[in-house]
Amino acid sequence: MNGRDMHQLIDTTHHPITNQTVALAGIAQSCSLVHQLAVSGTADMPAQGASLSSILKVDAPSALDVYGGLAGVSYGLNHLRMHLSGKGRQNGAQGGAQARYAAQLMYLQRQLANRPDLSRQIGAGIGKVQAQVEHFGILHPNVQANLADLYQSTLSTIHPRILVVGDQQHLSNQAVANRIRAILLAGVRAAMLWRQYGGSRWRLLFLKGNVLAEAERLLALVESDAGAA
Repeated sequence: MNGRDMHQLIDTTHHPITNQTVALAGIAQSCSLVHQLAVSGTADMPAQGASLSSILKVDAPSALDVYGGLAGVSYGLNHLRMHLSGKGRQNGAQGGAQARYAAQLMYLQRQLANRPDLSRQIGAGIGKVQAQVEHFGILHPNVQANLADLYQSTLSTIHPRILVVGDQQHLSNQAVANRIRAILLAGVRAAMLWRQYGGSRWRLLFLKGNVLAEAERLLALVESDAGAA
């Protein structure tokens, strides 16, 4: 990334629209990863790593820091742009499934805000996983299993539960199921960011164009960085 682009990014990192767009991209990233895992048993590994790592970054100064920079959320920015521009509807069942997951993740976050007992349980669980990640790394199966257990013992107790649709061969695979649950937890983390930075349903409705423009601006910076490399 050249000096001009880096300065432009630094100037807007703490702006509400930038943080809100990154948070929505984090939700989109989780939803797409869940869908891909459910139907194919695999999904973009760097995006998985960034989303899972976001769960552990509880005191990051900005939404971008939660994902380790633009590269960590570029996958989600692409899907967010596709959805907001209307291209997501062209994907039929895939677009519909991801939109449903996004709505359910936001619902879970709102319910969690009223359950301090579950919030404390999640916080304690994250603390234990952080120590494990230092030894194994975020993509280790044991780490994913613990994150999945944390999701299942907390957020999965809130009804209605998220019903993930896909190929039963993959959904019945324990390792894939663990990754899906762990990434759903990351999706709720992204929904928390969205609320933290002033996001709401009406705000997205009225500022859809602004969010789309910001997503395109951030993606242009990602592409500029890739070109410079």
